[in-house]
Amino acid sequence: MLNVDTIKNGLVIDHIKAGCGPQIFHWLGLDKASFTSALIMNVPSKKAERKDIIKIDNIINIDFSVLGFVDPNICVNIIKDEKIVRKIRMELPDRVENVIKCKNPRCITMTEHYVPQVFILADRKKATYRCEYCDAFYTAGKIE
Repeated sequence: MLNVDTIKNGLVIDHIKAGCGPQIFHWLGLDKASFTSALIMNVPSKKAERKDIIKIDNIINIDFSVLGFVDPNICVNIIKDEKIVRKIRMELPDRVENVIKCKNPRCITMTEHYVPQVFILADRKKATYRCEYCDAFYTAGKIE
């Protein structure tokens, strides 16, 4: 039987699309953290067939736009004294910076490394973004 202790003060990142948990876990640097954290994968879900969950026994700063980019269905629960005090629901951000890299070899971001990688939401329904500089398209869902 799986037993993951209660979070006293921290975060629970819930409703992560099954299989995307490790990507977020590593992006947050939790694999190198000195505090307790847990990645639980393929948990049965009522909304989706399966989901991943990340429990963090610490309050850390998170760029919520990145979480929304990876999966706009994610919910972040803030825990204080073992109780949920706030729920933050994600959505696709209008803009992401330095989350994905433009694949266009002619894009200025490929040659001028000081230029930030900026993508603007082009189509919310299709979850597509376009490079601010060269208009190359990228589909949301994977951070680099």
